Amino acid sequence: MPAKSAAQQKAAGAALSAKRGDTPKSELKGASKSMVDSMSKTELEKMASTSRKDKPEHKGD
Repeated sequence: MPAKSAAQQKAAGAALSAKRGDTPKSELKGASKSMVDSMSKTELEKMASTSRKDKPEHKGD
């Protein structure tokens, strides 16, 4: 599942870093905090690898 906004892509990258053990879970904030527990490593990799080009910073409703 690709990221729909740059913010979502960045949060997935932070969650992936924690899932890999590179960043302590205690340093996570906001969406990345819930993503690390609710998504698999593969899902996070797909979302984090999404290009930010032409993506809005935040997705509007």
